Amino acid sequence: MQVTETLSDGLKRNYTVVLPVADLETRRTERLTSLGKTLRLPGFRPGKVPMPIVKQRYGTAVSAEILDESVNEATQKVLSDRGLRPAQQPKVNLVTENPTAMAADLEFSVELELLPDITLPDFSTIALTRLKAEVNPEAVDKALTQIAKYNRTLEPIDAEAIESRGTGAAMGEVVTIDFEGKIDGVAFEGGAATDADVEIGGADFIPGFAEQLEGVRPGDTKTITVTFPADYGKADLAGKEATFDITVKKISAQTIPAADDDLAKKIGAEDLNALREMVTSRQQQEFDGMSRMRLKKALLDALTKMSDFPVPPSIADQEFEQIWQQFEAARTAGTQDEEDKGKDDETLRSEYRAIAERRVRLGLLLAEIGRINNITVTDQELDRALYQRAMQYPGQEMQMLEFFRKYPQLTNSVRGPLLEDKVVDFVLELATVTDTIVTPEELAKDDDLKEAA
Repeated sequence: MQVTETLSDGLKRNYTVVLPVADLETRRTERLTSLGKTLRLPGFRPGKVPMPIVKQRYGTAVSAEILDESVNEATQKVLSDRGLRPAQQPKVNLVTENPTAMAADLEFSVELELLPDITLPDFSTIALTRLKAEVNPEAVDKALTQIAKYNRTLEPIDAEAIESRGTGAAMGEVVTIDFEGKIDGVAFEGGAATDADVEIGGADFIPGFAEQLEGVRPGDTKTITVTFPADYGKADLAGKEATFDITVKKISAQTIPAADDDLAKKIGAEDLNALREMVTSRQQQEFDGMSRMRLKKALLDALTKMSDFPVPPSIADQEFEQIWQQFEAARTAGTQDEEDKGKDDETLRSEYRAIAERRVRLGLLLAEIGRINNITVTDQELDRALYQRAMQYPGQEMQMLEFFRKYPQLTNSVRGPLLEDKVVDFVLELATVTDTIVTPEELAKDDDLKEAA
C-alpha cells in the first residue's frame, strides 16, 4: 500500500492511497476458491463447480466485496498508522475507473477533518457561586390550598334559585361556558373550548376574563375583550387584544375541602404532615434543579473562556444549520426572540455562527475531559434513562424501548446528556464552589433561567 499526503491545512487532511492489483487479485481468487468449495449448481457435484463458471457467476459481486473491504481496511490503517482522530467519517473517493475489473492498481483518495488537540485547563482555578433557595413554609401552605382547590366539588345552582336571589354568577362561584377567541376577527389556535369551568374572581384565565363573567346567567351570550399579558407563554399572542364569544351553560357553587388528614389520604398520603413533606420535597427538587442549571451554565461559561482551540468546520457547519433552521421556523411562526427582530440576516448569521462554534467547542472539550478521565455511561445508567424516557408514553413503554434500541442515534441522544452531566459533576468536584442562599424569586428570575437553559 502506498500512501501520499496531498493536503495538510489546519484540521484538514487529504491522502491518496494505492493498493496493488496483485494483492486484490489474490484476495479475490482466495474468496472465489472458498466459495467454489461449497457451491451447489445443477449438473455439478457439490464443491466441483469449475472456477471459470464460479468467476462468471460471482466474480463481479466478489470483486465489489473485496474492493469494499480493502478500501475500509486501508483507510483505517492510514488513520491508525498516523495516530489520526477524525472528527467525522472520512470521505473516500475512488480514482481508478471500473475498479471491479481489477485491471490496474486501485487508487482512491481519503479526505477528513481531525479532532483538534485539546489541552485541558486547570479545573482547580475555577471559582463558582451556587445560588440556592430553601422552601418557604408559606409557599407550602399555598400549594396545599391549591391541592384542596383541585379536589373541590361543584354543585349546580338551578335557574329558580338564581332568579329568586336576583343576581347572576357571584364571586367564588364557577361558571361553565363555551367560548371562542378571535384576534382581529379571526379565530386563533387554542382559543376555543367547550364546558370550560371559570371561577368568578379566580386567576386561572387571562387577567380580566373571569371578572367580566360576574352577573351572567345560564343561557346568556356575550362578547368580552381582554388583552394577553406581554409575557404570555405564546409569543404570537403576547400583548395582543382578543375578543371571546361566550355562551353560559350553568353556574355552580364550589365546595373546597379543608387541607387536612382526610384530603391527604384521598390523594395517597398517610396524613397531612406526610403530604406537607411531599410538597416540600417537590418544591425543593425544583429549586435544586434551577440551582444546578445556573451553576452548570456558569461552569460552561468559565470553560469557554479557558478554551481556545479550532473547531472542525464541518461540525460547526452542521450545528449552525440546525440552529438556523430553528430560527427560520421561529421567524415564520413569529416567535423569534424580540432582540433578533431588528437585525438583518448577515448579522444574525454571524451571531448564530458564533453560538454554533461555542457549542461545538464545549462539546469537544467535555468529550475530551470524559475520554482522558475514563468517564463513561454504564449500560445500567443508559437503560434507566431510556426507561424513564419511555415512561413518558403510558401504555407504549415496551414499544418505545424497542424503538430506542432499533435506532442507535436515538439512544445516543439519551446517552449524550448523561455523559455531559457526569463530566460536569467531575469538573465541579475539582472547582471551588461557594453556596449562596437567595430567595426563591431570585433563583427563578426568568431572564437568567432562560439564558441558563
